[in-house]
Amino acid sequence: MKQTNLSIFIPHIGCPHLCSFCDQKSISGAAKAPSAEEVRELLARQAEHLNTIGAKAEIAFFGGSFTAIPRGYMTELLETAARAVREYDAYNGIRCSTRPDCVSDEITHILREYGVTSVELGAQSMSDEVLAANDRGHTADDVRQASELIKKSGIRLGLQMMTGLYRDSRGAVLDTAREFIKIAPETVRIYPTVILKGTRLGELYERGEYTGFGFDETVELCAELLRMFGRENIAVIRMGLHASAEVERDRLGGVYHPAFRELCESRIMLKDITACLEKLPKGEYTVLTDKRNISRLVGQRRGNIAALEQAGYKIKVGERTGAYLEIIPKTEI
Repeated sequence: MKQTNLSIFIPHIGCPHLCSFCDQKSISGAAKAPSAEEVRELLARQAEHLNTIGAKAEIAFFGGSFTAIPRGYMTELLETAARAVREYDAYNGIRCSTRPDCVSDEITHILREYGVTSVELGAQSMSDEVLAANDRGHTADDVRQASELIKKSGIRLGLQMMTGLYRDSRGAVLDTAREFIKIAPETVRIYPTVILKGTRLGELYERGEYTGFGFDETVELCAELLRMFGRENIAVIRMGLHASAEVERDRLGGVYHPAFRELCESRIMLKDITACLEKLPKGEYTVLTDKRNISRLVGQRRGNIAALEQAGYKIKVGERTGAYLEIIPKTEI
């Protein structure tokens, strides 16, 4: 049975800081916080839809800092979600996202009381210099402490990171990934920075004081992150912002692509096939892979095939169930 999230966006009301990159209206597409009654009605409607398509969902409070919103509002939403989990078979948990400095023993106790199953922390970076430069208002140590509290409470932990922030560097991003691995969350989300109108990053960008990472540089870096987390069996559950008209309308710069993860997976396959072919004479080869990998191997607009041909390897792609990369010289075909 398919597992998904039913996302309910709680905009900026919970955040004690305005981070350099943040414009919640563009990111979430939400202009106002929903009432508990609106959430109840949404959950009732969506339960029927989930049953129709044979899926189950966790009710996910995203978009702001959930544990920093007014306490009465937070518990009202949690009670509404907990009641839906009890009443509808379509729901099997509650998750939320929040800031690392908005987690305490009291908070984790409340979340457990209402049956919250997973908390995602918007860590963004484990470099205190990068965090300060982007007005995050918390430190890397806050991330470590909050992560420990969440894991100790028995709630699943997710961490979110960004690449290409103001004063960021490739080394700082890789250090963040290594620190995440030490913390050992169950899941990670990777968000390349998108520079939006009306944000401090947008102002810095328009003044020429900030550019962020380039597109190809970001694909290369995030492909490396994907491989790093994969080696540690940490699931990367999202790469890049969700496609939305608001982000496309308000984007000034940064890295945004509706199929960003596939670009990174395709880059990994290019590296892997290149490493194999470099041990062989230049020439013509057939490369067999599982059906689900074919588009990643070929690359967007056949970019991987073109790159390999430029390196002296003419590739024909074929399908073999369960295969990752099997290389057959033309003489053996």
